[in-house]
Amino acid sequence: MTAGGYVYPYIEHSLLERAVAMLGELLVFSCGFTFEGNLILPSGDDRWLIRTAKENNMRPVLVLTPFSEGAFHNQLVRVILENRLIQERIISQLTALMEEQGYRGVDIDFENVLPADRVRYADFVGRVRERLGGKGCRVSVAVAPKTSDSQKGLTVEGTDYGLLGENADQVFLKTYEWGYIYGPPMAVAPLDKVRQVVEYAVTKIPAEKLILGIPNYGYDWALPYERGITRAGRVGTREAEETAAENGAVVRYAEIAQSPWFTYQTGGAEHIVWFEDARSIAAKWNLAREFGLSGVRYWNLMQEFPKGFNLSRKGRQNASCIG
Repeated sequence: MTAGGYVYPYIEHSLLERAVAMLGELLVFSCGFTFEGNLILPSGDDRWLIRTAKENNMRPVLVLTPFSEGAFHNQLVRVILENRLIQERIISQLTALMEEQGYRGVDIDFENVLPADRVRYADFVGRVRERLGGKGCRVSVAVAPKTSDSQKGLTVEGTDYGLLGENADQVFLKTYEWGYIYGPPMAVAPLDKVRQVVEYAVTKIPAEKLILGIPNYGYDWALPYERGITRAGRVGTREAEETAAENGAVVRYAEIAQSPWFTYQTGGAEHIVWFEDARSIAAKWNLAREFGLSGVRYWNLMQEFPKGFNLSRKGRQNASCIG
């Protein structure tokens, strides 16, 4: 099994240095595109990331997203999927960029694909793979967590696991965000929910093509939670542990969710924090091994994550895939 992680070009050099020895691929977030099909390069200098990846025997991967003004733009998705000429322009520019800068893979991450564009999306992924595969580049596609063919919701109805699995080299399961900024307090990636996604995914996609997503963060909610009003604060794993220690909080462990949590008082208000620790990360690694998945990817590496990196050591034995 291999491990990878997502980064932005502005990641601190020292932070990346502590991560690279444990990872087999580095995914740079992200490259966007315009309505006309012209690529928008990652903000900041990504060349040092490519160089660092290659120096450490990691595969540098560029993430392609319909990202605009800090959010996924589903209108961009619709335009590209319904216009072959725009697709061709994007693929041609993407091919040139791969060759020029030395990326060895692309990760396609489109959210909120319309149900009517389900087949067109898979076909687009296949065309990217056909063009880049001969140049030694691996094509993966990131998908929202799904547990059945009939599941409803904007994030999943246009995502056909089976078709995407046929058209991509790998499929990355974004198995996190059950607990999220506007939602009720719960684990970000409860293992029982993650397992349901994997159980469904392996019925549609060969296990050796699947990559499990692991979050490098948690959330801090003020209580009582009020729907539509409460907004959780995002916290890193180390930050959560420090908050617990500073407040004398007892960290408990939810056996079903396989996730740590604690409560504490501040400013006269009670808070609850769900986050990741060595136990919860190990549980996800074990799940990936149980089903024979190809590896895991961390979202993301922009803050300290020593426990996750330590569990990635074994994945490095398969990291010599860079051609």
